[in-house]
Amino acid sequence: MHIPKGTTAQLELLTFRQALEAANTPSPDYDIEKWLYAPNFYSEYRYILGTRGKNPLICIGINPSTAKPDDLDNTLKSVERIALGNGFDSFIMFNVYAQRATDPDAMEWECNHLLHKENLEAFRYVLSISSAPAVWAAWGTIIEKRPYLPDCVRDMVAAGEEFGASWYCAGKVSKKGHPHHPLYLRKDEKIKPFDVAAYLKGL
Repeated sequence: MHIPKGTTAQLELLTFRQALEAANTPSPDYDIEKWLYAPNFYSEYRYILGTRGKNPLICIGINPSTAKPDDLDNTLKSVERIALGNGFDSFIMFNVYAQRATDPDAMEWECNHLLHKENLEAFRYVLSISSAPAVWAAWGTIIEKRPYLPDCVRDMVAAGEEFGASWYCAGKVSKKGHPHHPLYLRKDEKIKPFDVAAYLKGL
């Protein structure tokens, strides 16, 4: 379990560029040739967790939980399995909001705009890895938990347009059109196109 110790506004945040520099520095804790992990230590927030490759499937959940390199939770294991099963050479777990909380009900009520800004920088970096970025929307109904989350998604979609990103989902969407969470999907689930522009109109 990870329950936030306070709001992220109380933290001295690493910028994404600082976190990326550290993530590219050899670590005694994990193989940086395999893993992309920023920040490269367990903390109250996380920008990126994934494997390195030239054609990653970028999965977007709501917020990070306890997963870290060589210690994936069941959600991340499902993300990796589906990425590889759909022809990608790697996966990157990203999140609408970077605050770490096992229970989404424990997320902060006010958006930390500095954290969101740095999270967007991380997203642009992830989008730049591939010449044709593929983004898997996978945040489920948890998007309704906080009023700032839909606006964070809108900013991410705008960033995706800069890089020509294609959006996908997996499994059935909810009655309100929310894309399915990765955890309870078939092992051989195939991703399919997701009309994120139409989705945003009803969000």
